[in-house]
Amino acid sequence: MRLGPHLSRIGNDIVAAHLIDTPDGITLIDAGLPGHWSDLRAELRALGRDIRDIRGVILTHGDSDHIGFAERLRRETGIPVYVHAADADRARGGDKPKLSMGPARLWPTLGFFAYGLRKGGVRTTYLTEVVEVADGDMLDLPGAPRIVSLPGHSPGSIAVHSELAEAVFVGDALTTRHVLTGREGLQPAPFTDDPDEALASLDRLAGLDAAWVIPGHGAPFRGSPADAAAAVRAAAQPA
Repeated sequence: MRLGPHLSRIGNDIVAAHLIDTPDGITLIDAGLPGHWSDLRAELRALGRDIRDIRGVILTHGDSDHIGFAERLRRETGIPVYVHAADADRARGGDKPKLSMGPARLWPTLGFFAYGLRKGGVRTTYLTEVVEVADGDMLDLPGAPRIVSLPGHSPGSIAVHSELAEAVFVGDALTTRHVLTGREGLQPAPFTDDPDEALASLDRLAGLDAAWVIPGHGAPFRGSPADAAAAVRAAAQPA
């Protein structure tokens, strides 16, 4: 789905991945679930592009619903997969904290897990090779993506900022649709390693200049990162 002149999405408000599309090629932000492979091929056809137009994949973090088809793409095409050094082990299938689900409602939770099953989420293929990145790195990829560390959801959670796309991709640093409650609107994301640290990292997000704030779960937010950060902080306050 086309969002802007250089910006497209695959998946839906439950799980999504995004493309920065430029004349020099495509940068893929996250890789959703394994079954999003067919969605990727369909979106590339709609754009008049080919799988080999992708120059790199940047993972906002190493969780299974973001690494999806990344290893398949890397293995079949040689396209590099970038992840923050602090999440490299997680992306390779290493241990992760045992997290409580937190608040949940039956039907949204069932819908999330059912969608994961339909999209092959039970057969995660972890990465065997990654390119590690760090805060402040400007990658030599279409859209000139810059890495901004946003630790909290995981140690190596990042935002990916592209001035060309006028967008900042935030992974699970926040959400606009809580996958376990169905609640819509800007708010903290579930399954977060360190919620307090995730909220503190919003200060770094607020300082970015973008017209889109794009999470991995929920609809893209059309507005400034500062407004998004403020809304998430407000939603995190006790009722």
